[in-house]
Amino acid sequence: MADNYENFDNLETSFRKSSVIQERVNLVSTHMYKQFLDYQHANMNTNETFLRMIDDLQAVVETLKQSFSSRGITTQNIYLEVDAQKTVAIVNILWHKISFTTRCNYQPQAFFRENDAPLFSCRIMAIRGNYHELMKPPIDDEMGILLDSEVASLFVPAEKIQNTVITIRHLANREFYLNQMDAPREFVLKVVETICGGGVYHEMGTRKSFNI
Repeated sequence: MADNYENFDNLETSFRKSSVIQERVNLVSTHMYKQFLDYQHANMNTNETFLRMIDDLQAVVETLKQSFSSRGITTQNIYLEVDAQKTVAIVNILWHKISFTTRCNYQPQAFFRENDAPLFSCRIMAIRGNYHELMKPPIDDEMGILLDSEVASLFVPAEKIQNTVITIRHLANREFYLNQMDAPREFVLKVVETICGGGVYHEMGTRKSFNI
């Protein structure tokens, strides 16, 4: 008889454990499912934004060609390259190379909000240099390379009615808010203005030792 009671207690304990596990794991799965949906929607919005950005980059290139050509400057070093997957766009403007990429959205991620809930979004990064040259193997930390070369980022949320957020690195990541229709054009122009509107200093010192 005692064995029957003991078996019953074990069964009841096992049932309670199973219920607790099921309840708490269900909460986790619900949370992750919401993140997954937000990621899918943000990724779709980001891809649409990037396609419009490519059109805007082509318009910038054509306008620059006309402007420099009218000044008698060759325009062979002004062009746009886009990969087959349309995840990287590289614009060459004379001595400047600027890359735009969506290849940083490998998992659901949120943009930190100090006084509000995190904004789940995908990201378009603008970086100095040619993306493909920067990513030549061996690569240990792809995201680290992108962050080291980052000029600005555009964060695109899951809901189309939500504003995008542009951060500018040299302005201490100051934030600019734009609707998703205007964001591609404004992001492209802001990055081109930031890089091409500045200059390059002469290097000083030596890169290697030598004997006299």
